[in-house]
Amino acid sequence: MLRLVLVVFSLALVAACAVGPDYKRPDIAAPASFRMAGKEGESIANLPWWELLRDDGLQTLIRLALEENKDLKRAAAAVEEYRARALVARMDFAPQLTVSGNAPLAKTAGIVAIPAFPNPFAYYGQGALSWELDFWGRIRRENEAARADLLAREENRRAVVLQLVTGVAQSYFDLRQLDMQLDIARRTLESWGESVRIAQARLRQGLTPKLDVDQFESERANAAARTAELERQMVQKENELSVLLGSNPIKIPRGLALTDQVMPPEVPAGLPSDLLQRRPDVLQSEQELAAATARIGAAEAQRFPQITLTGLLGVASPQLSRLVNPGQFGEVGPSLAGPLFNAPILGFQQQVAEAQVKQVLAQYQQTVLVAFKEVEDALVAVRTAREQTQAQEAQVVALRSALHLAELRYKGGLSNYLDVLTSKRSLFDAELSLTATRRLHLVSIVQLYKALGGGWNEPTMASATRKEQTR
Repeated sequence: MLRLVLVVFSLALVAACAVGPDYKRPDIAAPASFRMAGKEGESIANLPWWELLRDDGLQTLIRLALEENKDLKRAAAAVEEYRARALVARMDFAPQLTVSGNAPLAKTAGIVAIPAFPNPFAYYGQGALSWELDFWGRIRRENEAARADLLAREENRRAVVLQLVTGVAQSYFDLRQLDMQLDIARRTLESWGESVRIAQARLRQGLTPKLDVDQFESERANAAARTAELERQMVQKENELSVLLGSNPIKIPRGLALTDQVMPPEVPAGLPSDLLQRRPDVLQSEQELAAATARIGAAEAQRFPQITLTGLLGVASPQLSRLVNPGQFGEVGPSLAGPLFNAPILGFQQQVAEAQVKQVLAQYQQTVLVAFKEVEDALVAVRTAREQTQAQEAQVVALRSALHLAELRYKGGLSNYLDVLTSKRSLFDAELSLTATRRLHLVSIVQLYKALGGGWNEPTMASATRKEQTR
């Protein structure tokens, strides 16, 4: 009889449908192509990071960050947490079995213990079985939500990895820019010192007024102050990079100079529709939407009666010695529990779940919009930074030539100090601006890589990692 009941209820459970909406990816009006995209081709995001960033020193820093960064460790621990939560939710499908027993140490006189009947004054052992039949899909919906939560944490981990790789690269390029600017400032400081010595010599010979010397002294002091400022910024940038490496502040080893960095000449972005399948924050937001959608069904199922198959089997005796040949007791059958006075509360809980879905949907749509915007920003930055670099390189060449002629004319007494001062000041500012633009070009490519999702497709990345490890 028990077997027949189990078969009937199992067939009914299979035939039952989960209440609530099934998740469906929202329709997103993705453009056919990126507005600022140039050459078409395979997206730069398909490159593993070590093929995009060719600096061995930078690669060493990134690998160290991937091993030691605390934010990444926290994200990995969150994945473990939600994997365990998913397993907990899955166990709701299985019957729940509990075992209990009783062994009274003392009995009150006059208490009659009935054989084969469990009571506080009898020795007994019993097992209780409880199995909720998921007619309305509450357990299935909660498992859907738990799986989606787990996938969302996985995508969050991937987002942290991508943020870490690009963050280390960007900070490293910032550091190399400061190194280059500090070198320019020191050379300029030395040059101003030479100008001061020349002006002082000419002053002693009566060939130049004291005003020339004062002006050159002022510019030398300005260069010295700028050098000190750059030294401070460099150390602070090293400290910032040390935190990404999961380390106390240390001196960061350098690799290639800013001008020696190897970057692809073309950076195609690929199709906008690929962004929805690749970018971790978009995928995380989608999984959060899937989890919220599943919880609508779980909340709605709470409003229906819960059908549970229960069973009880045990032995009991007023004397411990008689448990060897005890009386037995047991029962089996379905139980029904449904909402009554709390039905309005359950209805409000469903409304809460539905409102949460609307919030998460808006967040998902906003995340997609921001993703498209960041790609377009990075594309225009890459294009204009390249053009800006070429223009500023030409400017620096012209200013160096102008400074050389101005110094020759000043030493020969054919021009005054203003020509030298203006030329040297202009060259100093132009060289600093050029290093900033070169850094901007490199960072723009890294930001584009990040905005596109960075190629963190797990099978592809696993294969690429194996290739890298065998090199």
